Amino acid sequence: MRPTSLEGKLALLLALVALVAAALAAYIARAFDSTSAGVLFAIALLALPLLWVARLGALPVTALLRALAGSVSAFRDGDFSISLHNERRDELGDLVAAHNELGRVLREERQHLFQRELLLDTIVQHTPTALLLVEPGGRIVYANVAARQLLNDGRALAGERFEAVVAAGPPALAQALARESDSLFTVAIDGEDETFHVTQREFKLQGRRHRLVLLRRLTRELARQEVATWKKVIRVISHELNNSLAPIRSLAHSGRELARKGELARLTTAFDTIEERTRHLEGFIQGYARFARLPQPRIEAVAWRDLLDGLGHHYPFRLVGDLPQPPLRADRAQLEQVLINLLKNAHEAGGPADAVEMAVLDHGQDWRIEVRDRGAGMSETVLAHALLPFYSTKRSGSGLGLALAREIAEAHGGRIALANREGGGLRVALSLPKHPHA
Repeated sequence: MRPTSLEGKLALLLALVALVAAALAAYIARAFDSTSAGVLFAIALLALPLLWVARLGALPVTALLRALAGSVSAFRDGDFSISLHNERRDELGDLVAAHNELGRVLREERQHLFQRELLLDTIVQHTPTALLLVEPGGRIVYANVAARQLLNDGRALAGERFEAVVAAGPPALAQALARESDSLFTVAIDGEDETFHVTQREFKLQGRRHRLVLLRRLTRELARQEVATWKKVIRVISHELNNSLAPIRSLAHSGRELARKGELARLTTAFDTIEERTRHLEGFIQGYARFARLPQPRIEAVAWRDLLDGLGHHYPFRLVGDLPQPPLRADRAQLEQVLINLLKNAHEAGGPADAVEMAVLDHGQDWRIEVRDRGAGMSETVLAHALLPFYSTKRSGSGLGLALAREIAEAHGGRIALANREGGGLRVALSLPKHPHA
């Protein structure tokens, strides 16, 4: 026990009082020759001084606790500037030091938080993406500069009803927001078509569900992607045309020479080769035409058993697990085209034919159809490019099979993903929504 501690000070004070009381009692007892009288007289004489000593000892503690209560109230109100003067070296002094340290940490944290909020607000305000935050009542509680310029000619949007702002905008925006999913829409601004990507998300803020709407202008990005895609298409078509036209031109020249020399027997081989290259070129062009003319899916109820039985006539596979009871809602013809192509790829992957599997899994809001094989799988580079149009690792491939599958999946509101399997092979997962938009 330290003498400077609160416990030590209290013990010294009580010891002093006890010593004075004992001495006074002994003196009175000797003076009156009565021990009981001395004790009673000493108690009566020391009562008021004892109360004064107790109040004097509690006074700094009471003052300090009152100051701490006021400081804590200031902390609660967000004022962290208060610090208490401290000269004590006991437990109360340690408490005051801890209090002051807490205030310093809170001041620094609030300053850092203010700086982070200022940085975040600066980024959000100056981002080219229009951002709107809508409360459950349908009123806009936050809109950045891009949103104000896009939807309200630069004027403030806070407090406005979101439905009224949307109704005053182009119909394409209202249609995109009504789909309640990420989508693209195009509107005319200053005589030029502008394409936007709309994203909607809901989240809880202070216990209430809010709606976050993001509008991103994609015209330039889409234009660059369109130019890059056209360049790639032209390169692929030029390469394929050259591969077919060069031998046709050479064989035509050879055929002319053979005819001039009268070697008619050898003309048949030249004509057969020309016919084969012409047929290949025709199939190549038709493949691109089918990809470009993909119609919108016609959604209908499709029984799982009927669908899979029909696929088995083209390429055999082993069904893993049970089929769901609710039917699939999709365009049956387009879906069959996708699955036949996936099964064909699985059989051509180099693994055993009896190892090709198909499974239908329930993934919440989606059906997930998996086609699995035990072939060689794909490298990381091929996995990253396999779904792109015109990309193929096959010598005679057009690079449109998986690209067409991806196009059909996305037209249904789904997606397709490829991944290597443990132990070798590839797994292609086709996810389709249980309730697609018509």
